[in-house]
Amino acid sequence: MNNKKLFIAFCLITFSFLFFSSFKDLKDGGSGEIKVVITTDYGVIKIKLYNETPLHRDNFLKLVKEHYYDSLMFHRVIRSFMVQGGDPDSKTAAPLMELGNGGPAYTIPAEFNQQIFHKKGALAAARESDLENPLQASSGSQFYIVQGRIFTDSLLKIQAKRITKMKLYNEIINSPENKSIHEKYKTFVKAELLDSIKYINDFINKQVEQKLPAATPYKFSEEQIKAYTTIGGTPHLDNSYTVFGEVYEGFDVIDEIAKQGVDKNARPLTDIRMKISLIP
Repeated sequence: MNNKKLFIAFCLITFSFLFFSSFKDLKDGGSGEIKVVITTDYGVIKIKLYNETPLHRDNFLKLVKEHYYDSLMFHRVIRSFMVQGGDPDSKTAAPLMELGNGGPAYTIPAEFNQQIFHKKGALAAARESDLENPLQASSGSQFYIVQGRIFTDSLLKIQAKRITKMKLYNEIINSPENKSIHEKYKTFVKAELLDSIKYINDFINKQVEQKLPAATPYKFSEEQIKAYTTIGGTPHLDNSYTVFGEVYEGFDVIDEIAKQGVDKNARPLTDIRMKISLIP
């Protein structure tokens, strides 16, 4: 095992231990189902957290117990896609202000699982783009809840190809020969050099197209197909963003939030604040 893999494994073990020790007093002892409720002006959304994603579960619970989310807003809302919250900068931000980068000074290692996917009501972690965040680690606090839409079988085939491309894109930017790209990209973003940013993206996408014919195609499971063709979701995010819970009550509240008017940054024109608490 190389040094990079050893370091990642060490971080995972350390992170898990620190958060697990903080939650040994929970009623279920870490083995049962943990539930939370998000209270908004439009009603309540009840969510169960997955034990299969313990790093995200425990981090989310830590923040809930600290009342971190109370008074924060759903600051990014895109109809037929998702509603996003958890940015501490949204608490006092003025309307029309671009948000989305706030949160604790840490990230959560990705916890992908094909049995846990982006069906309607999925609770998932937001994150920076692959070029800034090649390991696809999650934001320390920002999350989104999927509204999505219903897909036909033919549309799912298009989404499967999109996932194949996204996976290949990530593999390419993580390849040793492209190691210097990440720092260059950050430098270009900081300097707002749009042409240079576009050049990097075009450079990687060209490699994706070259390698795509030999890539292993992504295939949705029967469970995914059933969900996406009945209740809907956002299938193209599978295996790229960590899903760590699901809504079991309050789907109508998601729909109500999703249809509110927004500005050019997808920020609701009227503040939609939240309060999150544990369900005993």
